[in-house]
Amino acid sequence: MTAPSLPLNGKSILVPRGKDQAQPFSDLIRSYGGKAVEIPLIAFKPVEVTDELRTIMSRLYTYDWIIFTSNVTVETFVAIFNGLKKKELPKVASIGKRTENCLLSKGIQVDFTPQEYVAEGFVEEFLPLIEPGSKVLIPKGNLARDYICSALTAKGALVDEVVIYSTYFPIESKQLLVENLIAKKLDILTFTSPSTVDHLMDVVKEYNLYNEVADCLIGCIGPITTERAKHYKLTVHSSPDVYTVHHMLQSIIVYLEDFVK
Repeated sequence: MTAPSLPLNGKSILVPRGKDQAQPFSDLIRSYGGKAVEIPLIAFKPVEVTDELRTIMSRLYTYDWIIFTSNVTVETFVAIFNGLKKKELPKVASIGKRTENCLLSKGIQVDFTPQEYVAEGFVEEFLPLIEPGSKVLIPKGNLARDYICSALTAKGALVDEVVIYSTYFPIESKQLLVENLIAKKLDILTFTSPSTVDHLMDVVKEYNLYNEVADCLIGCIGPITTERAKHYKLTVHSSPDVYTVHHMLQSIIVYLEDFVK
């Protein structure tokens, strides 16, 4: 009896995440029969601990809420605030189930997670919990949007945003990306954040690889990333309604089954 073919069989798929985050994504691709090509388009490093960070650490108990927007934010926050006393944390809000699970793995209770894993959906669901004068802390990366801060401030909240990590493009990834695009070894490009789009397109522009990218199918994890890809005139073939890697791959598979013969 012939085994059924897997939906991504024979397809090479770019995994733009760093080593620490790539494996679950790559394993998922392989489970569908695809080949995972790991080329990190984004990496993170903690900022230097400043007096501002030390002051915030000593005053965590004065906040009503702290909002975590990603696993990277959680991991960096816990690493910087070594010896964090969890009982001193205010209520904790998480954007996304993976971020919630990361917090729980650190022994941090999560008090709020939205149904929609994007800033706009988070704000819509979270605003009823905020009153004028509520104190909110948002640890973030240097390239993160200020949408949540602006919306909460407009409601009357007192919001402190603090940058705890910086985002950059790993230099060693540039040549890997160039070689794979020129050799047409990437069938599908996946983007997991606007920064991954920016960093790839910087390389495309430098080496004039527009035609090579045009030959690839493109999947984006959510509307903000999709918008960034379209800004560069890229054709986005799939973008899921639920903003997770699993759903992104599912939407790519649907596209392949419906439109690619």
